[in-house]
Amino acid sequence: MIQYLIQEIKKKEAPIVVGLDPMLDYVPSFLLEESIKKYGETLEAAGDAIYQYNKGLIDAVADLVPAVKPQIAMYEQFGLPGLEAFQKTTKYAKEKGLVVIGDVKRGDIGSTSKAYANGHLGHVTIQNTVCRGFDEDFITVNPYLGIDGIQPFMDVCKEEKKGMFILVKTSNPSSGEFQDQLVDGKPLYELVGQHVAQWGEECMGESGYSYIGAVVGATYPKMGEVLRKIMPKTFILVPGYGAQGATAKDLKPYFNEDGLGAIVNSSRGIIAAYKKPEYREWGEEGYAEAARQATIVMKEDLLQNALSE
Repeated sequence: MIQYLIQEIKKKEAPIVVGLDPMLDYVPSFLLEESIKKYGETLEAAGDAIYQYNKGLIDAVADLVPAVKPQIAMYEQFGLPGLEAFQKTTKYAKEKGLVVIGDVKRGDIGSTSKAYANGHLGHVTIQNTVCRGFDEDFITVNPYLGIDGIQPFMDVCKEEKKGMFILVKTSNPSSGEFQDQLVDGKPLYELVGQHVAQWGEECMGESGYSYIGAVVGATYPKMGEVLRKIMPKTFILVPGYGAQGATAKDLKPYFNEDGLGAIVNSSRGIIAAYKKPEYREWGEEGYAEAARQATIVMKEDLLQNALSE
């Protein structure tokens, strides 16, 4: 799957993943009202509205970007109807040829990690029938439990030819409370990066990049530069662009000389673009067109400021 992701990045000239993180107040009122007419003021209405919203966004950007990243918490808050919307969103995006990165941040002891991996990347067998749960292409994983929590995901990734992005240095302001603490004179995130690089050696794709990737926030470009050197064959998922303050110029260190090695996430900057002053001319009815235009602007920004010589 890492090979397909790279292929799509090259074809679309867009190392971009659109974060499908649908807070209910992002959903245009006309979509929510239509769902409430069908289901009342219920969780079912919320789940339906979110799915319809996501479909419009996916249709608008599928030819521009290689991947989408639904954040599962935004769906879980609506209970089972929300999880159904998550599953349907994943299926619809894959039908459109998009890579799906499930932002689930799982990580636990071995048997539990195995169950998470089966549910999100693999399958379960019910007597003679193979059944798949959410069936994403990649997921995000928390490494805090060490190799015991990572190995089950690696095993399923190898079997299914899928991948994962391991949290190394996250974009949130308080990440340093733990991630920056020194271990043998080096910050913890560097130690985690070294392990990610080692684990990735077992899982190399034909492209020369591992399908064991890393999450490194765009809000810490100097740290990103260090981690790029520690993990030269690791694909980096980069949150923090736009709404969290990082600029395209901050992203230069995350890419290798081949122009690959990173994929940059934007969530509300794209999916809620119609609420921004520069896109208000589209209005609620044109939310998808506004998202498309915001994606085009982001692509041009990255090409000019992150990937230019």
